[in-house]
Amino acid sequence: MTCRPQLMSKLLSGLTVTFGGSLGFVFINLYKGNEQFYSDFLMPSVHRILDGESAHKMAIKFAKYNMVPDGQAKLKSLDCNLWSLNFQHPIGLAAGFDKDGEAVPGLSKLGFSFVEVGSVTPKPQEGNEKPRVFRLIEDEAIINRYGFNSAGHEIVLDNLSKSLNGLKPAIVGLNLGKNKQSDDPVQDYIQGMKTFGACPYIDYLVINISSPNTPGLRDIQSRERIEPFLDQILQAKSELNISKPLVLKISPDLDEQSKKYIARLISRPRENHSKIDGLIVSNTTVSRPSSLKSENSYQSGGLSGVPLKDMSTKMIKEMYELTGGKVPIIGVGGIQNAKDAYEKIRAGASLVQIYTALTFKGPMIVSSLASELSELMRKDGFSSIGEIIGIDAKS
Repeated sequence: MTCRPQLMSKLLSGLTVTFGGSLGFVFINLYKGNEQFYSDFLMPSVHRILDGESAHKMAIKFAKYNMVPDGQAKLKSLDCNLWSLNFQHPIGLAAGFDKDGEAVPGLSKLGFSFVEVGSVTPKPQEGNEKPRVFRLIEDEAIINRYGFNSAGHEIVLDNLSKSLNGLKPAIVGLNLGKNKQSDDPVQDYIQGMKTFGACPYIDYLVINISSPNTPGLRDIQSRERIEPFLDQILQAKSELNISKPLVLKISPDLDEQSKKYIARLISRPRENHSKIDGLIVSNTTVSRPSSLKSENSYQSGGLSGVPLKDMSTKMIKEMYELTGGKVPIIGVGGIQNAKDAYEKIRAGASLVQIYTALTFKGPMIVSSLASELSELMRKDGFSSIGEIIGIDAKS
């Protein structure tokens, strides 16, 4: 009888040591920001426990309260200047992650040189019905149909003021959208320019007319509507005396004639401040490559991640060539490693953004991208980002 308590005591002791050791292992790797730990253990574990939207909300909470690993990288060879803004390196966070401007300092701590907040609509709206985020694990992709769920202009402005509170940890972009029930889309964007045009925390503004999840939004890109739309936007920019760069985010699903037409429109000489200062290429796609393997590939919405990579890179090169390299491009779509980012810059992107990669690789991907990108440049004999922008398009 005396053996049983001793055996139980040893078992409990062993379990305590095992649990304590495992917990210690987890916390050490979290603290040190071990990239392989995140990609091979933590992110797959999160995928098993939480659905896509719940995991997204949790990640925002961690970043909001600065409970993230320090991935900031200071690599002088990656310094770049665009729109008179100094970027520590060309890697930023795409819109759609920090929708309501709650977590810029924490996201900056991960190493992003710039963070794009939004999309933000004038009035608060819930977005589309849930579920609306689907992981395609086998394809390293995501399909989302959020539908511009947003706290609205005023709350986002307040969130930015509270979270930054005089700080400027990263360059910040503000991605503008329209309300689903809006009768006048142009006025929604103009209202956004009025609200955020003078905000000291915002460095550039994005006109997003390419999300596939708001009915009729992408129709604004049509040849019949895009010119009068842009004319009104640019006239308002001039009248409001907004000097912040204004960037247009376009769809990867545009046909060739639409690409050429948009390139001509934004390349036209205009008065100071009254022009489109850049393009974001590209938003998510509604196409479904035949290579998709995941069971969720039938879901409606915008597809992002690895299946979008080549489509996005090809379009970056096309738009760079069509605009004669005179309109800066932010390249986004399918970047999972430094080689992907390098290809987009060589195709014509001045900066790049990631989002879906965070879901599969974890937060330490930012610092590794910067370090590995620097190494790729060094091997090819380049010393600055400016030397490689568009070199594949020029050849």
